[in-house]
Amino acid sequence: MKTIFKTLLAIGGTISVSLAQQDKPANPTGFIRVVNGVAQGPGNISVMIDGEDMRPQGYKLGDATGGMGLRAGTHKVVIKKEGLEDGSTSVVLEKDQTVTLIPFSEKVPASDKRPAYFRIQILRLRQHDVESGRLATFVSVSANPEIKVDLQDEGGKSASAYVKRLAIAEMPLNYTQGYAPAKVNGVAISPIPIGGDGNYVVVLYDTPEGKVGSVYFRDFKFVSAE
Repeated sequence: MKTIFKTLLAIGGTISVSLAQQDKPANPTGFIRVVNGVAQGPGNISVMIDGEDMRPQGYKLGDATGGMGLRAGTHKVVIKKEGLEDGSTSVVLEKDQTVTLIPFSEKVPASDKRPAYFRIQILRLRQHDVESGRLATFVSVSANPEIKVDLQDEGGKSASAYVKRLAIAEMPLNYTQGYAPAKVNGVAISPIPIGGDGNYVVVLYDTPEGKVGSVYFRDFKFVSAE
């Protein structure tokens, strides 16, 4: 099975890719989704958009928000967590567009002026034009340089792909409905719930125990690396 790999480039403390999400209140013309992949540090992350705390109780590791409705234009997003340097990025939203942000932690080596510390980086996923059929897109913010994923079709046949860190791997999803079994580095993860056509996105992140966790969401558009 052909697998497509796309390497992402870090720009200004964030990293670009591409994705989607749904609805929310009156008059928003664009949406931001946040998927928490920050394993380091205690407690939850805080998500600040244009200075507003979007959820005072924060978001725990592995949480994926819905689409937070915002007017078209530029918005500043800051991700905070106790013990880590904040991560921030500017998001330019277009009409009916959803941008997905995946914050994760990264260790910065010690220097002459500062001991080693952890900071929050942000992987950005952006939508592109709709395609037909079903696709599984694996996105990794794990510290592992490469992760093997196995995806089973309705006939019980498995196909494999390798997801590089801060990159995506796309695989055709030969499943009409139900739950598609999947494995990460040979270990079963929660099966992917399949409905209609769309892009079934699986975000892979590190857990505090050193394992690879996963969270899913369905995107009605497909992804492309920028």
